Amino acid sequence: MSYSGQVIDILLVEDNPGDAKLVQKAFELGKLANRIWHVPDGERALQFLHHEGEFAEAPRPDIILLDLNMPGIDGREVLSHIKNSPDLMTIPVIIMTTSSAEQDILESYKLHVNCYITKPVQVQDFITVVKTIDEFWIGVVKLPRHATSDS
Repeated sequence: MSYSGQVIDILLVEDNPGDAKLVQKAFELGKLANRIWHVPDGERALQFLHHEGEFAEAPRPDIILLDLNMPGIDGREVLSHIKNSPDLMTIPVIIMTTSSAEQDILESYKLHVNCYITKPVQVQDFITVVKTIDEFWIGVVKLPRHATSDS
């Protein structure tokens, strides 16, 4: 399956460099065309989404993989901003975090996250989870195209 033969832009918001590399490597192992744009914190994620500063030419992502616990602007604030923005709210957001706390899961769904995944501890399990995201969210799910102008 493919996404209309188009390249999928994935924004990865992850402050742990090791986890970011694992996600990128796992997507490389997939068979679908995608580009991963990595930012290490919530502030840069918002700049990316609003095409500010160094991200003036950034694409609108088709999917966002978002960590919850980051310094400064955390994932909850980024998620809230995305889901309350008419220009961004249709972008699917997948929380991928170490937290399995019921409060974090509930709060994320109240903020309209599309999916909540707890990062596995074992490297092979982590890669399997990312490959599953690739297969499902890019290979199976019908993603919205950019119907509105970027803000």
